[in-house]
Amino acid sequence: MSAVRIAPGYRLQWEPAQDCHVLLYPEGMVKLSASAAMILELCDGVRDADAIVAALLQRFPEADLTADVHEFLEVAHERGWLRTV
Repeated sequence: MSAVRIAPGYRLQWEPAQDCHVLLYPEGMVKLSASAAMILELCDGVRDADAIVAALLQRFPEADLTADVHEFLEVAHERGWLRTV
């Protein structure tokens, strides 16, 4: 997979009223789990899936999260949340 970034029209932000990160878009919003928000924060248009996994493994070295991150990125891309660069 190429480098990924959040798609135009979407914005990741902390929403105090929801007490979580959300992904805002013109038609609404998606409440995100903490792990989903961590992954999306790394979708900066520079990192590809492997670099995102590597960054997360630096924070959580004991975690076996490669498959979960790749799966989340695929689903997020299918839903239109992400674009490849």
